[in-house]
Amino acid sequence: MSSLVQSVDWLAVAPPTVAAVVGLVVLVADLFVAEARKPLLGWISVAGLAAAALLLLPLLDADRSTFCLVGDTEVCSYTADRFTLVIQFLVLGGALLSALLSVTALKDSGKRLPEGEYWFLFLSSAAGAALLPASRDLATLVVALEVASLPAFALVGLRHGDRRSSEAALKFFLSSVTATAVSLLGISFVYAATGTLHLTRVAERIQDVDGQLATLAQTGVVLTLVGFAFKTAAVPFHFWVPDTYVGAPLPIAAYLSVIGKAVGFSGLILVTVVALPSYADAWAPALAVLAALTMTVGNVGALRQQSTRAYSAVRLLAWSSVGQAGYLLVPIAAAGYSDDPEKSVGSTLAYALMYGAVNLGAFAVAALVGRAHRLNRVADYRGLYAASPLTALLMGFFLLCLAGLPPGVIGLFAKVTVFAAAVDAGLGWLAVVMAVNVVIALVYYLRWTALLFRAPETAPEGEAVAHRLPAPLTAALALTGVLGIALSGAPQLVLRFTETGLF
Repeated sequence: MSSLVQSVDWLAVAPPTVAAVVGLVVLVADLFVAEARKPLLGWISVAGLAAAALLLLPLLDADRSTFCLVGDTEVCSYTADRFTLVIQFLVLGGALLSALLSVTALKDSGKRLPEGEYWFLFLSSAAGAALLPASRDLATLVVALEVASLPAFALVGLRHGDRRSSEAALKFFLSSVTATAVSLLGISFVYAATGTLHLTRVAERIQDVDGQLATLAQTGVVLTLVGFAFKTAAVPFHFWVPDTYVGAPLPIAAYLSVIGKAVGFSGLILVTVVALPSYADAWAPALAVLAALTMTVGNVGALRQQSTRAYSAVRLLAWSSVGQAGYLLVPIAAAGYSDDPEKSVGSTLAYALMYGAVNLGAFAVAALVGRAHRLNRVADYRGLYAASPLTALLMGFFLLCLAGLPPGVIGLFAKVTVFAAAVDAGLGWLAVVMAVNVVIALVYYLRWTALLFRAPETAPEGEAVAHRLPAPLTAALALTGVLGIALSGAPQLVLRFTETGLF
């Protein structure tokens, strides 16, 4: 009788494990640390996320797998390949930047945000998000998805006595629970039809499903896609995004805009391109239509934001993130039509890295301006250059990257890569829709950029921004700025880094 005891490759699982262990350490330490020393928990969390990210370096040279089937070491539940490492780099790097924003936000909150609970939930969510891209069976995928999502609900509504925060958490919770229920139903149908949960075996068996189970398998594929459409904020499942971003603490809105998307899109890629390639004729057209709807509704929604409305800066970034989700969907849809799906997936990863760096930078500037202007309106950014030239230049650079205009070369490069993926796959109509949406997005990005350099209406408020620049915010701005500028100088490095090993 063969042994059921499996050896665990601890180096392969180290990044999410370290994040989870540090979360537990912070939770226990919170019981013993005096109130005056609570900020120390934040720096322990930052150090833990940095350590988790550094543990990706030893994994760069070779694919590593663990938790494999006894007797078949080719079928595993956890794989640390290039695809996994790119997403884990995005997740842990994005979580680290969001943690730096959080250190300042917690200090400014006036004890309305409990620090111990905040950091435990934050690290737990980051650990789940880092686990998900390595998941190679549907059970692990769902568990990772929920470990990433459940703490995020609490983080959104954690601010004491804030009605907007509670309402945002409720909308986020209801939409996400609905998505999970639909996904689980779809996955259960796929399992019933194939008799396996491992992605590679699902891909093999679903091609030869018994005729009586074919309808069940098709229904499972559709329901699974609908569930992940919620997670990626694809239209028409995007309704929770603007209110959730506005109601959440700003660092959590930044976290959801990048890490939340990384989780949703990596799960979507694993389910469609890896587990269900034989159903590409069903999911590829559906994703193409979703991409067109998502980018259009997101950009039109951002265009309609009034600069004088309360929280309009965060709301505009929220609608912008919906539009960006549409661009991210394009290469995944193209993978269903392409002879080289790995290249198409690489385009999504390249775009996600660009978007993650510059969007977190834009949120860092929003966090800075929000310290002087609590309503954080787009109009509050008028004259930022006069008060803080470097901050205004960075914000302008981030917005131009998102728009895809020089000197934001990395943004232009990423958009061209996605555009090429659509054209190469024969999706000319989707490329045209994308081109129209890029033009729409130029209007609101350039409008905001121009506002930064206009004469300020009142000098005192502008000075408040200039003289209050905490060290964690400075670090977040510096890291995102350096990363954006470096990638703009050598954008080809992104494509080399995002060459996946999924196939």
